[in-house]
Amino acid sequence: MKVIKFGGSSLADAKQIKKAAEIICDDRERRIVVVSAPGKRYSQDRKVTDLLIELACDCLEGRDCVRALEGVISRYRQIAEELGIRSSIADEIEGDIKHRISSAHLPEKKFLDLIKAAGEDNCARLIAAYLCQKGENAEYVNPKDAGLMLCEEEGHVKILPSSYEALSKLKERKSLMVFPGFFGYSPEGEVITFPRGGSDITGSILAAAVNAALYENFTDVDSVFAASPSVIRNPAPIRTMSYEEMRELSGAGFGVLHEEAVAPAWRKGIPINIRNTNNPKEPGTMIVSGKCGRNHPGIVGIAAEKGFVTMHVTKSLMKYETGFERNLLGILDEEGLTYDYLTIGIDNVSFTARASETNAEKRERIVKRIYTELKADKIEIENNRAVIMLIGQDIARYAEAAGKACDALTAEKISVKMVNQNTAEGSILFEVEEKEADLAVKVLYRSFFQKKERICLNRRNSNSRDFRAFCTKTPRGTVEG
Repeated sequence: MKVIKFGGSSLADAKQIKKAAEIICDDRERRIVVVSAPGKRYSQDRKVTDLLIELACDCLEGRDCVRALEGVISRYRQIAEELGIRSSIADEIEGDIKHRISSAHLPEKKFLDLIKAAGEDNCARLIAAYLCQKGENAEYVNPKDAGLMLCEEEGHVKILPSSYEALSKLKERKSLMVFPGFFGYSPEGEVITFPRGGSDITGSILAAAVNAALYENFTDVDSVFAASPSVIRNPAPIRTMSYEEMRELSGAGFGVLHEEAVAPAWRKGIPINIRNTNNPKEPGTMIVSGKCGRNHPGIVGIAAEKGFVTMHVTKSLMKYETGFERNLLGILDEEGLTYDYLTIGIDNVSFTARASETNAEKRERIVKRIYTELKADKIEIENNRAVIMLIGQDIARYAEAAGKACDALTAEKISVKMVNQNTAEGSILFEVEEKEADLAVKVLYRSFFQKKERICLNRRNSNSRDFRAFCTKTPRGTVEG
């Protein structure tokens, strides 16, 4: 048995859904289909989930929600018509969404979850109906009936352990099961959603529960790449990688697979295959356990994420002050600030957090408390920071990696604000100014993935004809200035 998941871009319209259906029917081992809500049909389009969030906000704030409601319903109605599905399915979807809207009296978070989940839930009903129309023995599976039970702890959604036993019974069914991603239910019967992109998590949970032979994740790219195609033109594909490497890349900003989707499949040793709905013959990227057959240490990928802020706290000989770091982290916890990276020296502690996690008022409170309660000598805040990650499972054996990277960045006059090597998890972190992030990725890609090519990285005149002519193009990974 295989579990197959399709992302929003793979289900954005009738044409894409037909492609997905062909892929599903091409392999009879694909027995559980996990679906996202319809995504963007073109660059300026809006995802159904975003339309649903707008609808929920209109309802909560007492605004007229007719336009937002019609925007959602018209997407499903158009898809149903173009697929030639019975007309009543669109009416059923409209009725379902209107019924959800009637629960606007619920607490805001619960109402938002209920409305957001309508995207995946109704897409699953639509696709099950289409597969039945094609002659398949398909059925929509409700997560509540199947036993996908979730809970929220400190703002984080977790699956209840009992869910796996309940979900394991799905393998006894003879039908082709279409399962909505992104949400489950609390023991009290209330809808709980995963973070955005959470359909990846649903697929991994189901694969683990039924002990699937393979978890296939179909998206809109041919594979996981060594760097972002938005920065590196035609980057090298990663054909095989470890669970650890995928988790690190996802956590550092790669959007191909949700970072929390790795763990369930990893625990059961179930391979994850990233594939392209628009190019299904491409083998994609296989994510497996162990060393992935590589007989040499090295860097598998480069990830970059912008939008960070770093706070440096200095106090003379703080290293010898018992409990200083613990008390500092206690203040951050009490103020609701989650940090991503932490470095500790003799006289200073620096922590990096996402700028979206904080605001001027919260920062002012934190600074005041650190001065007052911890008697800090100095506090500095640096905004507009980016984090660049070099990732490779065997990076601990690649002794010169950090030095090679720093030399390359320094040669291009990129100021490295912080370096943190985590050999246990296979990554090296570099903090740079946000405006230098793309250039840093290009420099590191040149250093670790291209050999002997001359790559022009000049910040100035990057659009000139002479500049473009000077850049060396390679079969994989041309770096553009």
